[in-house]
Amino acid sequence: METLTALKLAHVVATVLLLLGALGLAIWVWHARRKGDATAASRTLQRPRVFVWLVMGLALLSLPFTGWSMVHQVGWPLGQTWLLASSVLYTVAALAWFWLLVRLNRLRGTPGSVGKFSVVLAVFGFVCFIAIAGLMGAKPV
Repeated sequence: METLTALKLAHVVATVLLLLGALGLAIWVWHARRKGDATAASRTLQRPRVFVWLVMGLALLSLPFTGWSMVHQVGWPLGQTWLLASSVLYTVAALAWFWLLVRLNRLRGTPGSVGKFSVVLAVFGFVCFIAIAGLMGAKPV
């Protein structure tokens, strides 16, 4: 397999795993809360969900490396607006994801204490990654 094709595949798989993991956790919490389980949001880091968080973390860490390698292989200059915008969005979204992870880990023992700010962080990170995917798809070179 050609190197660029392998990098594209790894990048797409990491993006899909990240977004599906986040969406899956959100649906699981929403579904559990609709059933009346007030502790659903505070249990998102417990087993077997910890596997989902680990996969999302590995995907989040691999994206900059596969992205930079693809840009280097193609030969695009790093100063292009869409690359800079997606890099800034990625940094902000990754920081929001880590902040959410720390926040949920701290609130894990307190049932029903996740709050609206955690939901705002999760939605903000998700929207940022969707915007990045849009910038990558459009590639206004």
